Amino acid sequence: MAVPMRLRLRSSCSLSCLGYDHFSKDATLSRLYSRREFATIEMQKSPQKISSNSIILGSELKEGAYRFNLELRSLGSQSKLNEARKLFDEMPQRNVVSYASMITMYLKNKDFPRAESLYNEMPERNVVADSAMVHAYAKMGRLDHARKVFDRMPCTNVFSWTGLLAGYFQHGRVDEACKLFREMPEKNVVSWTTLLLGFARNGLIDRARETFDQMPVKNVVSWTAMIRAYVENCQVDHALQLFFQMPERNMYSWNIMIQGCLDYDKVDEAVRLFNSMPWRNAVSWTTMVTGLAQKGSIDLARKYFDQMPCKDVAAWNAMITAYTNEGLMVEAGELFSLMPERNTVTWNAMIDGYSKIGLRGEALMHFVLMQRSSHRVNVITLTSVLVACEGIIELLQAHGLVVQLGLELETSITNALVTMYSRNGDLRSARLAFENLGAKDILSWTAMILAYSNHGYGNQALQTFARMLRSGNKPDEVTFVGVLSACSHAGLVKKGRRLFDSMTAYNIIPNKEHYCCLVDILGRAGLVNEAAMMVSQMPPGECDNVVLGSLLSSCKLHGEVALANLVSEKLLELEPSSSGSYVLLSNLYAACGTWANFARIRKRMKESRVNKVPGFSQVQVKGENHMFYAGDRSHIQMELIYSMLREKLLPVMQDKYCMETALL
Repeated sequence: MAVPMRLRLRSSCSLSCLGYDHFSKDATLSRLYSRREFATIEMQKSPQKISSNSIILGSELKEGAYRFNLELRSLGSQSKLNEARKLFDEMPQRNVVSYASMITMYLKNKDFPRAESLYNEMPERNVVADSAMVHAYAKMGRLDHARKVFDRMPCTNVFSWTGLLAGYFQHGRVDEACKLFREMPEKNVVSWTTLLLGFARNGLIDRARETFDQMPVKNVVSWTAMIRAYVENCQVDHALQLFFQMPERNMYSWNIMIQGCLDYDKVDEAVRLFNSMPWRNAVSWTTMVTGLAQKGSIDLARKYFDQMPCKDVAAWNAMITAYTNEGLMVEAGELFSLMPERNTVTWNAMIDGYSKIGLRGEALMHFVLMQRSSHRVNVITLTSVLVACEGIIELLQAHGLVVQLGLELETSITNALVTMYSRNGDLRSARLAFENLGAKDILSWTAMILAYSNHGYGNQALQTFARMLRSGNKPDEVTFVGVLSACSHAGLVKKGRRLFDSMTAYNIIPNKEHYCCLVDILGRAGLVNEAAMMVSQMPPGECDNVVLGSLLSSCKLHGEVALANLVSEKLLELEPSSSGSYVLLSNLYAACGTWANFARIRKRMKESRVNKVPGFSQVQVKGENHMFYAGDRSHIQMELIYSMLREKLLPVMQDKYCMETALL
């Protein structure tokens, strides 16, 4: 295909057509200048600031601008953006190099509005500024603006063409990207590699491979790009095959291949590759340790961690997180104490780990220590802290900190608040937190549905479920547990059946929790035989002790002794050492007055050496916890407690209230 004359002319332009003769020399000399090998009389007079009064007018004006540009680049390389802008504003004469340098600095620091504003102020344009803006517009998805700047450029280069090409691919405009690539007057290995990765990231892996095979020149970057394309499209075997065909490999090739093997559960292959590496860098070690830790190979991860010549914070965090995910807080704590430098991720892992295993005091203590260490608290930190709160006082204090930090409208924070307020009995605060949240996700709706359901407000839970569907959110497995439980509390049998049957419409396969809810719905309504039929039709492996226990409770509630015998026998087969099944069945016999069967079950329980764990209550008085076990008379104030109980229970007994046999 012939290249249009306009494109050939634009491609053949040189930098000199822009009055940009010193660009290459600038790049070389700026490195010298940054080492202070370039000094001027003006800088010696004032090293912090070059005063405009020191610039000699006339023939030396151009040289002064050149030196200003060098200083501008030096400040940019040190990320001193404010100082660079101050210097730019003080420059007596600015040229295209000055503007291009400043625009590039803004874009590098992701300050697009200022970059765009300065670009529009440029008295004349150059290829560097134009190309940078093409890249920036394309990356942001403003492809029409990118194309407008590109078409207006008097002189383009491979960088500007490739920037627009990458933008088209990034935003799914594959056909336009292909057309642009065909029009490119000059293609290099970067252009071809951009095309290859563009196809791959749009799911067109076969076209990516065709592009790779058509490349006139392949280097280690293009080979690695194709391997990465295979990995990103879940074709690790093809990636491995290509990896072993590579004529030359670099560190990135090895690392991307090892990462791919770890991501797709080829742990043994990842270990073989790692052990075969001719040399390793910090990324190699961290990739291996992190990947093994995430896959649960903690011992092997720890082996490589201990062998690391230089451990970075990511490797430390990977090992600590692996331990905390497995509940191994002693090991995590040992590493934490040895860690030379911690960051927010480290503290979050420890707080979350302690919270998950119920050591809430340790979690909150580490949160306090984190604040004292001046590490920044983020959303993840506060979510873990909220979950760790035990009691409404701690929860209110944590909520106050959330408000103080301005994070009360963060979705994950609000979800935790709804759950924890509900768990601590404050449904009103849970509802307020939920209603004040603007961006509700599926977790938000589910948390509120579960809150209503757990507090016995079945109708409100179902109304919230209806609101969720109207909002466009689709329910998940946990949501259905909440609404089915709500139907059970509200006695809505038909509604519960319809909801259970509707799960398949959302591509959700009912699991044992959903079956348990439906059995409970039917059992509470007296439809015990129908509940038993439902249990008999459950998929293999789904019927467990929880489902059978729910059915047995229904049998006890409605006096279905014959069915209870069948259910209990199956339940005892599943859990021969569980005291709950024995107690439930013996209580059923006692309630029905069949004392011979009651004695038989108690005898069997004794012969099997099954001990019932005594129930207990816990009360906190003035910061001190008091625990009371059933039948325990060891408390120091027991006489006073029993005296008070007799005083309170006597009126109840006189009003002829009957206590259930199971509670005597």
